Amino acid sequence: MSTDALSTTFAALADPTRRAILARLAVGECTVSELAAPFAMSLPAVSKHLRVLEHAGLIAKGRQAQWRPCRLQAEPIKDVADWTDRYRDIWEGRLDRLGSYLNELTNDKEKSDARHPRRK
Repeated sequence: MSTDALSTTFAALADPTRRAILARLAVGECTVSELAAPFAMSLPAVSKHLRVLEHAGLIAKGRQAQWRPCRLQAEPIKDVADWTDRYRDIWEGRLDRLGSYLNELTNDKEKSDARHPRRK
């Protein structure tokens, strides 16, 4: 069973370590060792995370002499943003209706409190 690209991207983004790696790569290229430095895990464990990111098309590894830089490839993230944007209008409409309802409740309570002040 094959997995679509969007599902692969979401799976890669589901892990906080991989999101942290992507955040670091958003600043610029760096080596696997540089990427691994802030994490309390082995280099092979970081390499596994990098393989997941590479499989999802979120990073690319280059080769410059002895240096093996990793770099961010943001196209799959744009695909996620485009997918979520389709639902933005739905959620904004629901939040607007909720806001209106809460305003009605607040106004009704204020009117009721004004008609029936509490005695001390």
